[in-house]
Amino acid sequence: SMKSSLQRFEFYMNENTFKERLKLFFIKNQRSSLRIRLFNFSLKLLSCFLYIIRVLLDDPTQGHGWSPIIWVNRSLPLWGLQVINAYHCNMLFIFFPFSLKGNIWEQILRIPFLLEIINAVPFIITIFWPVLRNLFIPVFLNCWLAKHALENMINDLHRAIQRTQSAMFNQVLILISTLLCLIFTCICGIQHLERAGNKLTLFDSLYFCIVTFSTVGFGDVTPKIWPSKLLVVIMICVALVVLPIQFEQLAYLWMERQKSGGNYSRHRAQTEKHVVLCVSSLKIDLLMDFLNEFYAHPRLQDYYVVILCPTEMDAQVRRVLQIPMWSQRVIYLQGSALKDQDLLRAKMDDAEACFILSSRCEVDRTAADHQTILRAWAVKDFAPNCPLYVQILKPENKFHIKFADHVVCEEEFKYAMLALNCICPATSTLITLLVHTSRGQESQQSSEQWQKMYGRCSGNEVFHINLEESTFFAEYEGKSFTYASFHAHKKFGVCLIGVRKEDNKNILLNPGPRYIMSSTDICFYINITKEENSAFKKQEKHRKRHESKLSYHGASRLPVHSIIASMGTVAIDLQDTGCRTSSGPTLALPSEEGKEGRRPSIAPVLEVADSSSLQACDLLSDQSEDETTPSDDEVSAGLEYAKGYPPYSPYIGSSPTFCHLLHEKVPFCCLRLDKGCQHNYYEDAKAYGFKNKLIIVAAETAGNGLYNFIVPLRAYYRPKKELNPIVLLLDNPPDMHFLDAICWFPMVYYMVGSIDNLDDLLRCGVTFAANMVVVDKESTMSAEEDYMADAKTIVNVQTLFRLFSSLSIITELTHPANMRFMQFRAKDCYSLALSKLEKKEREKGSNLAFMFRLPFAAGRVFSISMLDTLLYQSFVKDYMISITRLLLGLDTTPGSGFLCSMKITEEDLWIRTYARLYQKLCSSTGDIPIGVYRTESQKLTTSESQISISVEEWEDTKDTREQVNYRSNHRNSTSSDQSDHPLLRRKSMQWARRLSRRVPRHSGKTAERISQQRMNLYRRSERQELAELVKNRMKHLGLSPAGYDEMNDHQNNLSYILINPSPDTRLELNDIVYLIRPDPLAYVPNTASSRKDSFCNTVGQDTREETQL
Repeated sequence: SMKSSLQRFEFYMNENTFKERLKLFFIKNQRSSLRIRLFNFSLKLLSCFLYIIRVLLDDPTQGHGWSPIIWVNRSLPLWGLQVINAYHCNMLFIFFPFSLKGNIWEQILRIPFLLEIINAVPFIITIFWPVLRNLFIPVFLNCWLAKHALENMINDLHRAIQRTQSAMFNQVLILISTLLCLIFTCICGIQHLERAGNKLTLFDSLYFCIVTFSTVGFGDVTPKIWPSKLLVVIMICVALVVLPIQFEQLAYLWMERQKSGGNYSRHRAQTEKHVVLCVSSLKIDLLMDFLNEFYAHPRLQDYYVVILCPTEMDAQVRRVLQIPMWSQRVIYLQGSALKDQDLLRAKMDDAEACFILSSRCEVDRTAADHQTILRAWAVKDFAPNCPLYVQILKPENKFHIKFADHVVCEEEFKYAMLALNCICPATSTLITLLVHTSRGQESQQSSEQWQKMYGRCSGNEVFHINLEESTFFAEYEGKSFTYASFHAHKKFGVCLIGVRKEDNKNILLNPGPRYIMSSTDICFYINITKEENSAFKKQEKHRKRHESKLSYHGASRLPVHSIIASMGTVAIDLQDTGCRTSSGPTLALPSEEGKEGRRPSIAPVLEVADSSSLQACDLLSDQSEDETTPSDDEVSAGLEYAKGYPPYSPYIGSSPTFCHLLHEKVPFCCLRLDKGCQHNYYEDAKAYGFKNKLIIVAAETAGNGLYNFIVPLRAYYRPKKELNPIVLLLDNPPDMHFLDAICWFPMVYYMVGSIDNLDDLLRCGVTFAANMVVVDKESTMSAEEDYMADAKTIVNVQTLFRLFSSLSIITELTHPANMRFMQFRAKDCYSLALSKLEKKEREKGSNLAFMFRLPFAAGRVFSISMLDTLLYQSFVKDYMISITRLLLGLDTTPGSGFLCSMKITEEDLWIRTYARLYQKLCSSTGDIPIGVYRTESQKLTTSESQISISVEEWEDTKDTREQVNYRSNHRNSTSSDQSDHPLLRRKSMQWARRLSRRVPRHSGKTAERISQQRMNLYRRSERQELAELVKNRMKHLGLSPAGYDEMNDHQNNLSYILINPSPDTRLELNDIVYLIRPDPLAYVPNTASSRKDSFCNTVGQDTREETQL
């Protein structure tokens, strides 16, 4: 009954009337409207064509006076065709006013409607009045109606095919059609009016109009009667008004098109390969870093880069993109990644990859991340199959883009790198050099030996190859990993650092001697170039022996491995491997004459590790003993730590890391370093009595990324006795959730203060700190002048260097170009020479022109923008992000090693060469060395060698030729003991008087040295003033000035990194060797699991849930 009571209604939405249906047919339906307009356009062109035929068939000589202008000779068939044409035009325009909205009189008085009446109605009248069949009707004016119909037709066409970027095409079409209509109207009008004058033909009229409109004006054809002259004047006036307006609109649209960039055609997208770079604002530094790194790879030379940016291209970027090298490869499109239309213009669905970069210079970095997340979502929605390479700023936003193929979180990498810089010096420089594409040609023409070695080794990169396809590693199938790594380095000079099984996505860095190489393994190695670009040549035995003797002056050592880079191909000299025992060669030194006894030899690296070698590799055993039998001091102080996973993570997506932890979390009040509480009464760092030196981190806020600074320094593989206390010097108080995360770690404190305030620095223990890490502040990352964003940080750090000369300061800058201002000294000749070297390397096209700056080479300065190349390089090497995260300790894969370092002491110098060190490490602990951090004593100029009182840490004034001569002539006259500070000034003055009594050959140079000496004396007094200032403040705060190092002479040092040096490289005292150490837990799985269980039971069930998250 309910169903029967229901009635059915039809809703026509006011479209069932005759007028609404006409509107639907003529206007709203694009396809039917397009067909009608095309038919109308064809009729107008047909009428113009019939008019031309009538003119050609007409005889202009008939008639006299004005009659030829009024009457024409029109044949009957021609008249019939024009009548039919006019009839169809009238039929269309009967319904046309009804199909439009608005006042009917406005439609009737429109020019197109009036032209229709003038050209069509007279032909309909002649049907009923045959006398008027030869009356002149200006049918040629239908060209303007054809132009109008063409414009409407093109608009309907674009609506039908959903094209919106057609303004430029429309404007060009309007301009061309307007010009043609003007010329056609003038031709037909002059020809018809001159029927009563010069009797011009249609061609003569065409000739006259072209000559007139082109402003040539020969004068051989001219109008004779006044109507034609008047028409010429009118047409010229119309042309002078209409055409400039059309040209102006065309020029404006062209400029707008240049700004927006146009389209990347579908044909090009299907036949060429391209990648899309999405950025919120494009700076010249970002653009050049991307282009230089992207096109550094040979197989990417045919790729195109499409830049999609919502802002207008700035002047610098425009100038660069006009260079032929880039103009043919880079396409700039102004648009938004959130608009499907702009993604369609960039042909995102056909792109090989999409790089989405965040704007790190934004004041609100969280807002910048939100924009990046939306861009990533939009691209994934539009092109699901396009690989995404995303850069994110804050770690808490990383889980929103887990779907991306490759993600680099800036704060994660930054803080982990700064943390490792404190325990493995210059880790930031090591990683930066590894992720930059270079051929190691930098500074090879320099006279400085360290620059040659440093520049050469900087060309090392990480490559991969399948073991069974490799010449480097194929012979080590079935052998242990350490055996393969050592012998590959000895034979080819390549450093095998990791492997990946065929059926596993996880990369293992140095899996240790237990790992047996398989033919399907993917090997990761460090070398100047990849194996595919290497040519191998084997030299004769006697020639190699001869070269060995020349190189080593008779001592029997490893041959020199020469790796010669030429035109992208590396030739590697191979050793003769004819006589080699199965157990592997040894590098034991022969006994030397004149010396009693024998130097200790190095054990061979075994092909397959036995039980004894595995015990040597168990690095956790020493630490476990250290834990099971703690000392009395540790028990009394309650310093016995547990090992386990941190129970609380400040953000989602952090990788769990096995760490040193406290059995019970510290109360929040005890985390405050400078405020006493009911648990302790300490109010400064000195009162705590730390055994190890501090690591101080100066940051603006305690962001979640700062958690990644603490974790690597508290990782389980760091010896407990070597843990440094960490003090966070924060401008703003930390949040509670951050304190929840750090309260489980031992010896982690915070203090609210700033590096601008000397009292805050002294309270947090800067006078006995090992490292001071100055993090770039978010509030200063943006400035009106881009490079001024680092101004405050640079000046503050310079002040720290002046006040605390012995402090090791690691600084983060926004712009890498500003590192030249670190420890700036205007009159330092050596720094000026390095500045010139940087300019030369930049002119040569080097991607690492800044690498020779002393602060960067020593790892004292770092910019996160240097790691942008890591994301770019991942397009070719998809494993680079994973390897970098493993090296920095951001990821911990079971069985994968970790980065650490060891220092070469006097007891280790018997090893002598890097190859012997490689063998010693592989045969004992299973460590893989990957590089050397070397510190050399900087040779000073004459005056500075007498008064070694440099204020900044890296004030190096090395003048190579002069100082070598001076050192050879006056080595005995220099003071060997400079620790006697009261006598320093008197000795320098005596030396100055001796110098003044000499008769120098170059008086100008001598005067310059004297002035430099006086400047050093002035600085000496300035240094004393600074020392007095610090001591007075310490006394005022109740601190003992005993720990303050008033005078430190360690600034005149030069430090640099040698990545994968050649095997014959000699080791020097105080060299720090970078090692990839095997995972200790890989050998004691039961013990590790029991530790995890015991710790989890201690912290409780709720913390286990947090750890799983």
